[in-house]
Amino acid sequence: MAIDKPGSFVHIEIASTDPERTRKFFEDVFDWEFNAIPEMNYTTYEAPSGPGGGLMTPMENQQPGILNYLLSHDLDADVKKIEQAGGRILMPKTEIPGMGWWIVFQEPTGLVLALYQGRQQARPPPRRPARKPASRGRKTAARSKGRRRKK
Repeated sequence: MAIDKPGSFVHIEIASTDPERTRKFFEDVFDWEFNAIPEMNYTTYEAPSGPGGGLMTPMENQQPGILNYLLSHDLDADVKKIEQAGGRILMPKTEIPGMGWWIVFQEPTGLVLALYQGRQQARPPPRRPARKPASRGRKTAARSKGRRRKK
């Protein structure tokens, strides 16, 4: 997920009732490259210009279709914003082992999207600015040497 701006589309998930047939179609027609992850029953793909995504069978209570993922740097804060703006959380924050977290939400008119926060996007605690050493009040010879003008 090369795009680093929150709110950018970063992953497009295809839920197909026949993932193998769907994979073959996109390979044959568009030359997409696929990589199976058997332990997750999931296949990732790379489209020529990105973003890439995943291919799987629909999850429980999910219709075949497309789920678009937006990048988040702070899922918890974004969940609050979604709810304050009239959206609903359909699937709470869930870990993707070794990768990050995701949620599924619905905006007020009914569109369903997902948010993804990778481990690398997790915001570290704010750092204090480094303290500057106290000034001694006089210039050293090395610092003032080049600043003198000859008459």
